[in-house]
Amino acid sequence: MPNLIVLIGPTGVGKTELSLQIAEHFNTDIISADSRQLYYDLKIGTAAPTIEQLNRVKHHLVGTLQLTDYYSAAKYEEEALALLNVLFKTKDTVVLTGGSMMYVDAICKGIDDIPTIDSETRQMMLDRYQSEGLEQLCAELKLMDPDYYNIVDLKNPKRVVHALEICYMTGRTYTSFRTQQQKTRPFNIIKIGLTRERAELYQRINTRVDQMVEEGLIEEARCFFAQRQLNSLNTVGYKELFSYFDGNYDLSFAIEKIKQNSRIYSRKQMTWFKRDHNISWFHPDQKNEIIEHCLQQMK
Repeated sequence: MPNLIVLIGPTGVGKTELSLQIAEHFNTDIISADSRQLYYDLKIGTAAPTIEQLNRVKHHLVGTLQLTDYYSAAKYEEEALALLNVLFKTKDTVVLTGGSMMYVDAICKGIDDIPTIDSETRQMMLDRYQSEGLEQLCAELKLMDPDYYNIVDLKNPKRVVHALEICYMTGRTYTSFRTQQQKTRPFNIIKIGLTRERAELYQRINTRVDQMVEEGLIEEARCFFAQRQLNSLNTVGYKELFSYFDGNYDLSFAIEKIKQNSRIYSRKQMTWFKRDHNISWFHPDQKNEIIEHCLQQMK
């Protein structure tokens, strides 16, 4: 049976370099599980693999989308599984790495077969979100699908809007499609989680944000300021700088907000991953131990 090594952990923990080393050890490819690295134009702010890193190991599902492209975890599941089907014809092992929790779960567990939203419904809900605001849509969701309303992150417009899209397009609640039954996969999954002491991780996050600024993050974000309403740009690193361009933040405050929101996101990631008892946890410096663990778990 082929093996999928899933290397996960919070933002800034050190997944990229270790994934390269593991892929080189097993002479294989890397599939990204980062929902923002899919977008071709978002290079600095998403810490996308550099040209040098792409030359070291072949990567998949990096830089394949335009900012205006619609994408979802369901689409990712479809594309990544099709890709694995091809790769496993010539490789015994493939590495999947990234910090997008739903994308990782889409491959490892599968997600529910939720209908794809048609363009008319998507545009209608986008127009309503822009004209009426999130609070009004949350109130509507409470009436149309109270079960989902009680568990969804009401501050996340993508989740709220998507649930309403399903309600309007199908005449059914979003909850009715959420069976949450784990799917079986024709490959062995080895989950490796990377962790560091919180102070160490936070320092790495802060340093990485400073490095992104030095590499041109402000200029990169300015290029997309006119498109800031796109979901692809509702991302830590860009939205704080858009507030700076709007005159709501000064630059130093915007950079500190990027650091703060990155740290908050890292905590959310760890909370999500810690629920999964199939993950074996290591420090990123334990490369040899991680490889040995993978060899022991292979089938």
